[in-house]
Amino acid sequence: MKSKIDNIAEYILYLWQLEDYLRAFPEQACSNTELMEIADMMHAEGIMEGGHLQLAINALEELEDLHRELLDTEAPYRATILHIEPRLNILKAKTDNPQMSDIEAYLTLLYQVMLLRLQKQEITSETDEVVQDATQLLRFLSKTYFDDHQAAI
Repeated sequence: MKSKIDNIAEYILYLWQLEDYLRAFPEQACSNTELMEIADMMHAEGIMEGGHLQLAINALEELEDLHRELLDTEAPYRATILHIEPRLNILKAKTDNPQMSDIEAYLTLLYQVMLLRLQKQEITSETDEVVQDATQLLRFLSKTYFDDHQAAI
């Protein structure tokens, strides 16, 4: 399984992908130990029809905590967020849950765009700009998360 510490954003996206895969192809869980463990967790948590694993929820909360901490302490980070906030608000308004957190909105965007690309659907230049913002922000947060955990060792 991907390491949460190495890249927490990729870890969350990976868990979401496994959840969707196992919902679509539950019989595949038997062919792989990792898939079997994830499927067992999904059954135990009652999320075979929808929702996210507690592992993913906890990782998302950790990333959101780091985001809030940086907003409070890092002026350059705060400036970046203020710069991309208008596009983020437009993105959130187009979702089923416009009250979702900023970080969840960015992860959801990246996940949805990944699915669209797999279906060979076109991505607008406007969406691509937001994807670039999201990728840059999540890359920075993941690196900061990694650095914080390396320093604690």
